[in-house]
Amino acid sequence: MSILNSIIAQSAEQFADTVSAISTVATPTATVSPEPVELSMWELCMKGGFIMIPLAILLIISIYIFIERYIVIQRAAREDASFMKRIKDYIHEGEIESAKNLCKKDGTPYSRLILKGISRIGRPMNDVLVAIENTGNLEIANLGKGLTWLATAAAGAPMLGFLGTVVGMVEAFFALANAGSSANVSVLAGGIYEALVTTVAGLAVGIVALFAYNALVAKLNGVMKLLEGKTMEFMDLLNEPA
Repeated sequence: MSILNSIIAQSAEQFADTVSAISTVATPTATVSPEPVELSMWELCMKGGFIMIPLAILLIISIYIFIERYIVIQRAAREDASFMKRIKDYIHEGEIESAKNLCKKDGTPYSRLILKGISRIGRPMNDVLVAIENTGNLEIANLGKGLTWLATAAAGAPMLGFLGTVVGMVEAFFALANAGSSANVSVLAGGIYEALVTTVAGLAVGIVALFAYNALVAKLNGVMKLLEGKTMEFMDLLNEPA
């Protein structure tokens, strides 16, 4: 009877071991997912290399020129609705000095055009018109100072970005070649994404400069139309019968 009990106990132990082994094999091992790697914007810019320095300078210059020129052009575009009426009254009444003082007090580009025209009263009409147009050209040139820098930044920043990318790609493939048998995809991928940082930065600076340039040109065209309108109004005033 004891021998039978011993055999039953051994069989039960073997069955328990088999069930445990099967459950261990059937249960999948838990996979540990890697934590996502976060890269800050500052770290990304630092990986761009020395090309990021001129790109940063171009960005600062573009923002400064846009803000400064926008304020100047916005002031030049302001218009006094009663200005030309008062000039007309002064001229018809023969108060030329009062008309000049009003132009000097107003201080806008179109008032300086009218001042130049008033100072030429008595000369042939063609001479008056030429003097006003020359003054207008000088006013527009002064208002457009700095736009060349914006155009240069819009065209040059992407080129600098591409240059940085090409240099970074050369360095990446050089590192891959020197790695020899230990070379892997991560070596090449790391170099490529660092090289592409300059392209992204160059395009971003170029887009900012381009939009700023176009916005200022649009504002400047508005001032040009204003000057042309005031010039025609003044010439019509001089052509009116006394």
